[in-house]
Amino acid sequence: MDDCIFCKIIAGELPTKKVSEGDGWVAFRDIAPKAPEHVLIVPKEHIRSLGEAQDTHKDMLGRLMLATREVAETLGIRDAYQVKVFSGENAGQTVFHLHLHLTGGWKEKQSDN
Repeated sequence: MDDCIFCKIIAGELPTKKVSEGDGWVAFRDIAPKAPEHVLIVPKEHIRSLGEAQDTHKDMLGRLMLATREVAETLGIRDAYQVKVFSGENAGQTVFHLHLHLTGGWKEKQSDN
């Protein structure tokens, strides 16, 4: 997508603080972190939202979930982290390219919010 900021980051057209990269995905730091560690895990294929994913995306969706474990380990937060996906504008999605928010790094126990 020509106007998608994440597609531009993936293509190397925009700078980012990359954390890790794997088969079909890239992870980079959120520009407005909500936790001590806040990383976005993004598929390289443009899919507008989780609600628009198809059966053909099953393998990629599985790789994204496993990528969270790998990235959490890289960040040193494998024992305690959260993964959030916003799907649709009314759910709070602001960038319309499927992505997972991996957050963690708190010293104290967090609520389920």
